[in-house]
Amino acid sequence: MKKKIFALLMGAVMCMSLCGCGTTESSSGANDGSSAGDSNANSDNSTSGDSDWDYIANKGEVVIGITYYEPMNYFDDNGELVGFETEFTKAVCKKLGVTPVFQEIEWEKKEIELQSKAIDLIWNGLTVTEDRKENMAFSKTYLNNKQVVIVKTENAGNYTDTASMAGTSIAFESGSAGEDAAVADATLAECEHIGCSAQKDALIEVKAGTADFGILDYTLAKASIGEGTDYDDIQILESVELASEQYAVGVRLEDTETLAKINAAIDELAQDGTLLDIAKKYGVDDIYAL
Repeated sequence: MKKKIFALLMGAVMCMSLCGCGTTESSSGANDGSSAGDSNANSDNSTSGDSDWDYIANKGEVVIGITYYEPMNYFDDNGELVGFETEFTKAVCKKLGVTPVFQEIEWEKKEIELQSKAIDLIWNGLTVTEDRKENMAFSKTYLNNKQVVIVKTENAGNYTDTASMAGTSIAFESGSAGEDAAVADATLAECEHIGCSAQKDALIEVKAGTADFGILDYTLAKASIGEGTDYDDIQILESVELASEQYAVGVRLEDTETLAKINAAIDELAQDGTLLDIAKKYGVDDIYAL
């Protein structure tokens, strides 16, 4: 009897052992297959996913990061967005077969906005710099701009160079070429700096007397100050020369296809005279670079 019971117990143990091994092998095989499938799927997504241009083309629109200032992108008396770069952008996008969507951004965060795909391009008086080349690619240059110092006309005669500006206060847009110019000069770097969220705010600071000077893009200063404007008591300080710069479109660093398409469209618009006509319309033909 004991032998029979022992035999039955041994048989049960062997059966459980065999079933356990079979289950483990089957489970292992299923996991391996699932992992391989996931791995292959991820690999396929990373290697055959849409390019940046496919991403834009599939949307049918391209989101343009801008700030509002004349003569680049601003609202006319009818509330319509106009300006040199507004029309320029629309002309390029027409050739590319996509619709431009203009989105206001904080200029200090432009690189973050571009890389996160909150925007697709930066097209708003963007200065080409070596530092920025590390984070984005640039189209060909279309305007040769410069930074200028603005001052109240009544005070203009007191200053002849940057050395004479020692101990004063200077307003500029944070993260802009104006800020770069302020820190590049030894004297200006020691002045009181007033960072603004937009270039137009630097104008307001000078107008209000809360800043002695402003540093602005030549394009903005030319369009915004002097006779017939709200800032007719402010002028460019011609005796002070700051660095020149080049404007270009900012594209995601790896997006070579979109960049090539934009450059080709710019070439076509330059060759047929369209771009120069737009530049003349908005008074920037004196710094036109194509």
